[in-house]
Amino acid sequence: MILRALLAALLVTGTPAAFAQPAYPVKPIRIIVPTSPPGGADVVARSISQPMSERLGQQVIIDNRAGASTMLGGEIASRAPPDGYTLMMGISTLAINPATFKKVPYDALRDFTPITHAAVQGLLLAAHPSFPAKSVKELVAIAKARPGDVVYSSPGFGTNPQMGMELFLFMTGTKMLHVPYRGGGESILAVASGHVMVTVSSMLGLMPQVRAGRLRALGVTTARRQPSAPNIPTIAEEGVPGYESFQWYGLLAPAGVPPEILARVHKEAVASLRLPDVVSRLANDGAEVIAGTPEEFGAFIRAETLKWAKVAKAAGIKPE
Repeated sequence: MILRALLAALLVTGTPAAFAQPAYPVKPIRIIVPTSPPGGADVVARSISQPMSERLGQQVIIDNRAGASTMLGGEIASRAPPDGYTLMMGISTLAINPATFKKVPYDALRDFTPITHAAVQGLLLAAHPSFPAKSVKELVAIAKARPGDVVYSSPGFGTNPQMGMELFLFMTGTKMLHVPYRGGGESILAVASGHVMVTVSSMLGLMPQVRAGRLRALGVTTARRQPSAPNIPTIAEEGVPGYESFQWYGLLAPAGVPPEILARVHKEAVASLRLPDVVSRLANDGAEVIAGTPEEFGAFIRAETLKWAKVAKAAGIKPE
C-alpha cells in the first residue's frame, strides 16, 4: 500500500504541469541602448519602457552602453542569453557598420531577431549660435572657402549621422573635419558647449537644444519639412537637390529567443509605441512611429544594409 501511494504521488507530481516553467516574465527586462543619453535611441527606449513595464508586470530597465560606433552595446546584446530578458534598441548603424568597419563583432542579420521597427526620423544639421553660418547655403560657402577648417561632431565613425554628413560633403564638394564622440549625447553636448561648431544628429536629441537657444538649426535631412519643425528647411531645398538621409530605431533580441516570448514582447512593445502620448511625444521632435511586424523589420534591415554599402562605395569610404 505504501509503495502504491508513493508511485501515485510520483505520477501526479511528474506531470508536465508540475514541471511547467513560470510564465514570462518573472524578473526585470533590460533594454540595451548602444548610445548615450539624450540621443534618439535613448529617447525612444525610455518612451516605451514605462508602458511596457506596466503591461508586462516587470520593470523594464534602460542600460546605456555607448562606444565603438554602437558596436559595444551591440556586442553585449548579441551575446546575452536568448531568454527574453535582454533586448536592444538598435539603430541605423546595424546596417551601416558592415560597410565602414573591417571587423564587426556580430552579424546583425544572423545574431539578432527583429521584434519591431519602432520609429524613423530625420536628422538635423545644426550649429553653435556663435558660428557665422545661419543657413545650409552659408555653411557650404564657408566650407568651400576654408576646406577642412570647419569641424563637425557626430555620435561616432560609421554612425548614421556621420554617414549622412559624408553624403552631404560628397554632394556639395566640400571638406570638413570630423570629430567622433561616444554617442549622440556626447556629440550634442560638444556643440552645445561650443567645443565644436557644427553637428548632425537625431532630431529627438537636438530639438530640445534648439528650442532652448543653445543650438541653431540649419536644415533637416528628410525629403520634406518636418511637421514638428515646419520653419526649418530641408537640406535639399537649401541648394543640395536630391539629398536625403534618416535615422531609424528598432527593438531586437538575441537570436534564439523562444517564439512565444518574442510574440509577447512584440505585442507589448507595439502596444506601447502606439499609445497616443508616446506617438505625440516622439512626433513633437520629428520621429514617426512605425510599430511593424518582425518580418517587415527584418526585410528593412536587409535593404538598409545593401543601401549603405552602396553609399560608402560611392563616397569612397574605406572600412577602418
